Amino acid sequence: MSTVLILVDIQNDYFPNGKMELSNPVKAAANAAKVLEWFRQNNKDHIFHVQHIASDPGLGFFLPDTEGVKLNEAVLPLEHESIIKKHFPNSFLKTELENKLREIGATKLVIVGMMTHMCIDATVRAAVDLGFETTLIEDACATRELSYQDKVIPAEQVHYAFVSALNGMYANVVSTEDFLKTQS
Repeated sequence: MSTVLILVDIQNDYFPNGKMELSNPVKAAANAAKVLEWFRQNNKDHIFHVQHIASDPGLGFFLPDTEGVKLNEAVLPLEHESIIKKHFPNSFLKTELENKLREIGATKLVIVGMMTHMCIDATVRAAVDLGFETTLIEDACATRELSYQDKVIPAEQVHYAFVSALNGMYANVVSTEDFLKTQS
């Protein structure tokens, strides 16, 4: 059984001064970098970086050929690490991710990235639907506040609502520290 790390959309537009700044993206990226380093030391060929590129300029961020679309320096891929380009929240939809995972015999996925309420949620649910056992490292993810009508939901509540909904049925949700402890 092969375990793979998938880093979803840790891109510059989500960081300070980006076009879609999230809550605590630097902290989440630092935790993602710790997990990435563990995989680099222990599972060198099992790292996939997912990069969202807007196919509709109306999205307003992740626009092609901008600084914002680039993967953040905290988790820059090494030359031999795969980069999967996507245009939808679900990292599997119309991408080569599933085929690449099947080619290497992946059965377990560890997922980190951004945004918890959108691309992380969509990717985790799709992964499980495709038969992958999934671990979500929640403090290596970030999101932002949301609103509906006159209600504003703080980013922390958005984050915990989504990870708690995924926990159990869709993923084993853990912290960076707990993940790294169980790997040693």
